Amino acid sequence: MPTLRQLEYLVALADLQHFGRAAAAAHTSQPTLSHQLRALEKKLGVTLVERSSGGMAMTPLGREMAARARKVLLAVRDMRELASRAAEKLAGTLHFGASPTLGPYLMPPIIAELHREYPDLRLYIREGIPDDQVRDLSRGTLDMLLGPLPMDAPDLQVEPLFRERMLLVSAADHPLTRREALRKADLRGIEMLSLDRRHHFHRQVAALCREIGAELLHDYEGTSLDSLRQMAASGLGLAMLPELYLRSEAGGMTGIVVLDVVDLHATRSIAAGWRKGAALAASYRRIAEHIRARAGSLLDEGRSRL
Repeated sequence: MPTLRQLEYLVALADLQHFGRAAAAAHTSQPTLSHQLRALEKKLGVTLVERSSGGMAMTPLGREMAARARKVLLAVRDMRELASRAAEKLAGTLHFGASPTLGPYLMPPIIAELHREYPDLRLYIREGIPDDQVRDLSRGTLDMLLGPLPMDAPDLQVEPLFRERMLLVSAADHPLTRREALRKADLRGIEMLSLDRRHHFHRQVAALCREIGAELLHDYEGTSLDSLRQMAASGLGLAMLPELYLRSEAGGMTGIVVLDVVDLHATRSIAAGWRKGAALAASYRRIAEHIRARAGSLLDEGRSRL
């Protein structure tokens, strides 16, 4: 039978498509990884990797075996975690993925609360593109994910947490700020800023632009919510920003104002996700409840401010 180590090497090579990088990711030497994969092929009597002077490629069977090996490794890891944390105490290091449109302004108070209640818990926060993080969660390189819906992966448990308003902002001296009773029809032709197109946030803003006849500025895509706010404050264009961001210490209203468009009601839904059948699903759900409660409190506190 294959060893778990051989399966780890196979998955690393399938992910990285390079012997050297796979060896580094698996914390071993390249000769050891190569030798163990040849031993695995000999044991199974099949070819999993095509090797040539120009590099390597997984065979169709190799790709299928790597996909199955990944599931075996995840199951073994869940068994170990279940055994080591049978008391369901939140402890150890949790690899937590968060969208950059959420993590910087929502997670700090939640992390502080979790640390007070569960002092043995360590959160390794990784910000990234939501679609990429859904894939990483399925692969097991993340344990839990906080991000916008939809999270499309059949092997994930998705827990909707809250919905927040998306508010239209502009520079304080923008001509629209002098208009009363703005409506969507008044926004036709305006220039709108957004994040780069890999973000779900971009797709939502693009859909809004199509709805109201606005122009999406592809040449000025932001890298964060802060960059969007700063570009809007400079007069480069209008931006949609999440309600919680605008009321957070990390975000704020410096240099911008919220435009009250009476018939514009944009929102986004935020959810937590983890793998179905995860050994620590109950713990992940408790963390999700902390996030739901904290976000709900923040939304209730500031509902009248914007």
